[in-house]
Amino acid sequence: QVQLVESGGGLVQAGGSLRLSCAASGRTFSSYHMGWFRQAPGKEREFVASISWSGGSTYYADSVKGRFTISRDNAKNTVYLQMNSLKPEDTAVYYCAAVPKWSASYYQTDRYDKWGQGTQVTVSS
Repeated sequence: QVQLVESGGGLVQAGGSLRLSCAASGRTFSSYHMGWFRQAPGKEREFVASISWSGGSTYYADSVKGRFTISRDNAKNTVYLQMNSLKPEDTAVYYCAAVPKWSASYYQTDRYDKWGQGTQVTVSS
C-alpha cells in the first residue's frame, strides 16, 4: 500500500510559479500511475494532471495545459507538479493520488483511489 505526502504549497502572486512535490512510501512507487487533483472552496474535486508509471505519458486538464507540467522520479519515489503562470482561479487544495498500473490507465481519472492529505495553493490577484 502506498502512502502519499504532498508539500510545496503556499501563497503566490498571479503570474508566479510553484512546484508541488508528492513523496510516496514503499518500494512499489513505479507500479503506480500518479495524478494531481484539486478542490477549491465550495467546488468538487477536479482532475489536474496525471502521469503513467514510467513517466512516458502525461495527461492534462484543459484549464492547465501549457502552464503546468507533471513529472516523476521513480528513484526518489516522488511526483512533481510545476505550476507556472498561476491564476487566482488556480487557488485550491491540491491532492496527490495514485492508482495501480494493473487496475487502470493513467488517463482514467475516476479510478485513482489512494490520496494524500493535500497542500494549499493560494494565488493572489
